[in-house]
Amino acid sequence: MTNPLADPYFVLTKVYGGKFLKQAIAETPTEPLNRARTVKICYGVLEKDVYLEYILGANTVKPPKTTLKIILKIALYMLEFLGRHDYMVVDYAVELTKKLGKSGAAGFVNAFLRSYKIPPLPERADERLAVECSAPLWLTKKIKRSYKSEAASILSAPSAGVCVRFAGNSEKYLSSEHIQTPFKSTFIFRNFVRDEGFFTGEYTFQSVGSVAICSVVAPCENLMDACAAPGGKSVLLAGKCKNVLACELHPHRVELINSYKERMGAENVVAVCADSSVFNEDYAEKFDAVLCDVPCSGTGVINENPDIKLFRTEKSIGELNKIQLAILENCAKYVKKGGRLYYSTCSVLPEENDSIVRLFADGHPEFTVGIPSSPLEHRRTKYGLQFLPHISLGAGFFVTSFVKTDGAPAADD
Repeated sequence: MTNPLADPYFVLTKVYGGKFLKQAIAETPTEPLNRARTVKICYGVLEKDVYLEYILGANTVKPPKTTLKIILKIALYMLEFLGRHDYMVVDYAVELTKKLGKSGAAGFVNAFLRSYKIPPLPERADERLAVECSAPLWLTKKIKRSYKSEAASILSAPSAGVCVRFAGNSEKYLSSEHIQTPFKSTFIFRNFVRDEGFFTGEYTFQSVGSVAICSVVAPCENLMDACAAPGGKSVLLAGKCKNVLACELHPHRVELINSYKERMGAENVVAVCADSSVFNEDYAEKFDAVLCDVPCSGTGVINENPDIKLFRTEKSIGELNKIQLAILENCAKYVKKGGRLYYSTCSVLPEENDSIVRLFADGHPEFTVGIPSSPLEHRRTKYGLQFLPHISLGAGFFVTSFVKTDGAPAADD
């Protein structure tokens, strides 16, 4: 029998080394029969990383080396959250330690897993909440400051499931375990097994937040999707816009858009490699609408991408703000008079959402803020719609729009 800690260890070693979880899973050979278990453990360890670190810190004099720390986190997750038998997990952890050439540390691993205690939660409110929700302290403080009593619900909101958008007949895929979203042909499943229908374009996987953003975009002749990869929004918008120009900074991600549009038969999408923060004279006032779904912290989709907790820092928010505003400022030049400019993120942080919109609006009297509406539950902010994971079927997104006018002062809708 394969050691159940081995495959998760090899995946997580790459993640803690700096690779995104989905990439690490895709490129790491794992036992096919136990792939679902491996994926569950990897996601689970990263979801609970802060909490597991807290347990380790309370039960060790000094932090274990990286190899041992990953083994112990996997074992702790299996013991505390999967209800596995103590003796089995301990034996497998010790065995893996030895196989990785760390025989000298096998005794430590054995002793730790047989004697560790769950420590009391921190006394300070912010630290306590961070451990309870297994979220970085900096993020916990920001969420608490912005959302007060809702902070714990936002930080600990689980994924609602697998969101599937159907282009063809969905009836054969529906079961008692699906949720109808407010959007046509879009459902959330507890479990969904990909089959041939995916490759023939019968359906695609697209988050309900992404669909919600597309739903506020009005039909038009020519639309630019300024940050388009992997192509989901471009393809969906191709159904109501005659021509869609999908821009992406990196060549390999342009290929993702091309693959996506071909699979879904969206012939009116043209993908190009372009930096949407740098002015291109050929695009000046050429588009009826431009969607700026900008790079962001991803703090609204941590329940789907728990590795965000490792890779985002408080410092990175300021760096992202510069990029966000630069893209919005530049893409505003591509909008025709009377056209629309849309701004969206998958963040729940106001400094990436309302703050960026305010800065842009204050400097551009030719654009009027027009807050859209959405059937997906949300909070209306001063400048847009904030979808939150605990009320919006797991989605933490923001979206708003501007109309290009004759230069009248910007105002709220």
